[in-house]
Amino acid sequence: MSETQTDRIPPAPALVRDAGGRDRFVGTSPKDVLHAVFGFQDFRSLQGQAVACVMKGRDALVLMPTGGGKSICYQVPALCRPGMGLVISPLIALMDDQVAGLRQVGINAAALHSELEGDEAAKIRSDLAAGRVDLLYVSPERLLSPGTLERLTRQPVSIIAIDEAHCISAWGHEFRPEYRALASLPKHFPNVPRIALTATADERTREDILTALDMPDAEVLVSSFHRSNLNIAALPKASEMRQLTSVLERHRDEACIVYCGSRARTERIAAALRDKGWTALAFHAGLSPIEKRAALLRFRSGEPIVIVATVAFGMGIDRPDVRAVIHLDMPGSPEAYYQQIGRAGRDGLPSETVLLYGGEDMARARYWLDQSSAPDSEKRIMRSRLEAMIALTETTGCRTRALLHCFGETLEGPCGHCDNCRYPVVTFDGTDAARKFLSTVYRTGQKFGALHIIAVLRGKTNEAVERNHHETLSVWGIGKDKSEQFWRGVGRQLIARGALRSEGQYSGLALNQDVARPILRGEETVSLRADATQELEKAAGRARPPETLADLPEEKQALFAALRRWRLDEAREQEIPPYVIFHDSALRDIAQETPTSLAELGEVKGVGRSKLERYGEAVLAVLKTAQGV
Repeated sequence: MSETQTDRIPPAPALVRDAGGRDRFVGTSPKDVLHAVFGFQDFRSLQGQAVACVMKGRDALVLMPTGGGKSICYQVPALCRPGMGLVISPLIALMDDQVAGLRQVGINAAALHSELEGDEAAKIRSDLAAGRVDLLYVSPERLLSPGTLERLTRQPVSIIAIDEAHCISAWGHEFRPEYRALASLPKHFPNVPRIALTATADERTREDILTALDMPDAEVLVSSFHRSNLNIAALPKASEMRQLTSVLERHRDEACIVYCGSRARTERIAAALRDKGWTALAFHAGLSPIEKRAALLRFRSGEPIVIVATVAFGMGIDRPDVRAVIHLDMPGSPEAYYQQIGRAGRDGLPSETVLLYGGEDMARARYWLDQSSAPDSEKRIMRSRLEAMIALTETTGCRTRALLHCFGETLEGPCGHCDNCRYPVVTFDGTDAARKFLSTVYRTGQKFGALHIIAVLRGKTNEAVERNHHETLSVWGIGKDKSEQFWRGVGRQLIARGALRSEGQYSGLALNQDVARPILRGEETVSLRADATQELEKAAGRARPPETLADLPEEKQALFAALRRWRLDEAREQEIPPYVIFHDSALRDIAQETPTSLAELGEVKGVGRSKLERYGEAVLAVLKTAQGV
């Protein structure tokens, strides 16, 4: 880099040697550190409040959606306060991504975990002893082991961050008992502020986190959970594989995640997608550590890939350019659902989420919950969350508003970017149809599944109908004027309302008398939604991006593509994920603004001083070449 160009790089905040011998930004304002190190002009949302709270030495609980910038809330004060920042994180992949990202911006970060090579672990221990580590990432299990805890208590610690804090809560959807022992941290690190962070936690979970960590005086900061770049859609199951491939086709050269309810199902779906030409990998808890690591490495490499996974693939997934998250099975709660769809569009660019659901899913989920050996108090909580999830799938209003309501947030108006907003749902008086369906369930003995009930309703003969002589019943053929899809919708919605439940080994449908009786007697009218699957599928694929994220002009797209190619080559050379160098959103801004000097490039959001020094000339050269200059 020439002297002239170097002079144009904005000066860095002055480094100050702290009590532990580290060169730190002690005494520098957090906002100056945010700009110089991370390349952002100002804090977003509640970041500034969280940083200010910790800088004063106070504890905090921060709830911020995935992609909302939670890490800034502890990384900035960790650099500004004397001592080393300690980050308790649940997953190795998350730790490695965070460490790689921090090293890119000139911060000496390290992670202690079980997959370190011997020489790597020895170097980290040496750096710790010499006071050369700015931020240390560690799992709760490793932190609380005698050797590690004893070693770290000899270090000056600036801040303790507990990431993915919902793991602490018995009511959370990722309960992890080891986190409970973190309540002992103040005893080992007195007067060190703690900040607990999570993307999802309802009121009960928040209270449990604060109690478990013994943080009664913590400041609770709750950001809006509204993700305006996510197009949220839920579709009744019709032809599952066709519906899945229809979504994936819109993202043929992009990263996608498909969630399934079982290990075997992930294997089947991944194999089917490979047969159809997709690069698809299964991921679940039953894989060997080597298989899991190989899948994660491919996902983090930046290549377009479809990961078909159970919930074992999720927490700690840091790739920002996932463009679609599809659920083939219904999650057990809105919290789990929100956490999982939050893995799409972390870079703020338009992305879609699609949930495929059916009555069988709802009935089966209720049945297994009833069979659970969990204490009654816990089952009541689980049941309320399951019912909230079922209600979310069948809502006829703004789906985003209904989802946010589950977290105690009120959206003033329709979101405009969910399926129900873009294609308003048509409803009809379904009282007569509901009575016919319930009567058929009753007349056939309350032990057959939905497909058998529909066959009787439509007067369709098959082996099971003839064996049970159901063609002789008074309900035989009373619904022959309607399609199978129509009756599937009626049955699903009756299950959702709780009028039908699943019973027995073969999940046959039975009446829930308290709900079904008033309908059968004509004492209650039933409004049903008219399933328009094709229209809903169109809605899922036609997200209207926010104005600030409108598509690049054609002449800028070539610049964006050239920058992505350069980033991929650079990432392969360094053996790190491409998004650790620059997010797509930063590359889009660079392509849009087309800076011609280092000073101009340094003003682009996400380009801090370290990245400007490391990549500035190369980025400017790529832009010149792509423009033919």
